[in-house]
Amino acid sequence: MSNRIIELRSDTFTKPTPAMFEAMMSASVGDDVFGEDEMVNALEQKTAKLFGMEAAIFCPSGTMTNQLAIRAHCIPGSEVICDEQSHVYIYEGGGIAVNAQSSVRLIRGEKGKITAAQVGNAINNPNDIHQPVTRLVSLENTSNRGGGSIYDFKEIVNIKNVCVQNKLKLHLDGARLFNALVGSTETPLNYGKTFDSISICLSKGLGCPVGSLLLGNTEIIKQTRRFRKLMGGGWRQAGFLAAAGVYALDHHVERLREDHRRAKEVGKLISKLSYVKDIYPIETNIVIFELDVTITAIEFVKKMNENGIKCIPFGKHLVRMVTHLDFTDNDLEYLHHVLSS
Repeated sequence: MSNRIIELRSDTFTKPTPAMFEAMMSASVGDDVFGEDEMVNALEQKTAKLFGMEAAIFCPSGTMTNQLAIRAHCIPGSEVICDEQSHVYIYEGGGIAVNAQSSVRLIRGEKGKITAAQVGNAINNPNDIHQPVTRLVSLENTSNRGGGSIYDFKEIVNIKNVCVQNKLKLHLDGARLFNALVGSTETPLNYGKTFDSISICLSKGLGCPVGSLLLGNTEIIKQTRRFRKLMGGGWRQAGFLAAAGVYALDHHVERLREDHRRAKEVGKLISKLSYVKDIYPIETNIVIFELDVTITAIEFVKKMNENGIKCIPFGKHLVRMVTHLDFTDNDLEYLHHVLSS
């Protein structure tokens, strides 16, 4: 068992940098439930302005921001359209059913991405009393289970047009949206103009210890602030965490390119292994590869762990590795050494 530990299970394992920690410790804080935490207010205003949206709310997790948005957009008996691999469907504990009392229409997209044509075909007839009323379309960008794949923004606009034509709302699970922005030519303002709500995670590629934001218009954020309190999500001196978010937005966005570069290097190493059957296209910081039938993902992960490299099974023969700010070029060299031995 190696004494060296290299964390590739997720970009959620990052630790605050010394400069981020210093910013956290010097934050001016208050009581956020009373709306008096200066740093929380600053983070919310900064992020809303960045995307050209009216307001934002700071929450503990991306699951909470997604679920708050879905609840605000839907009423009991509604239906949400999303890809079958969506985080809002697979990884949020059945929250759509519990929180929004709504059902889900699943679409089989390509690497986690759905099309406007698929959305149009999935909308229920609002006059058919046997079916739930379609109210919301939820997209995920980048797509986690799609290997960090990035939507073509033109297709997002096409989906938006379908939503407008059918009086539907459009939500974005943007847990790794800044990875998508850095990996494409689109701007935050274009996203803000297109979506009715956007969830952004600070504790993945941006390297914060905790926290996500939901962006939307003033009315939606007012609703979700009430729902957040109902769920027990009101917090007090959250400015210490918000300060990390402000720092990350100022200093950790452009450096995501380094994570993307290293992910591609990891992909090159993996593709040379004789027992690797396939590897997903690498667009951002997620590497997903398929092993042949001679080895299971659990066996591969166990062997890597014995050498101090932590990764995660993503299916019987699928493995995921995620690069982040704590994964260095030296770590990349060590990974090369282990895979080559």
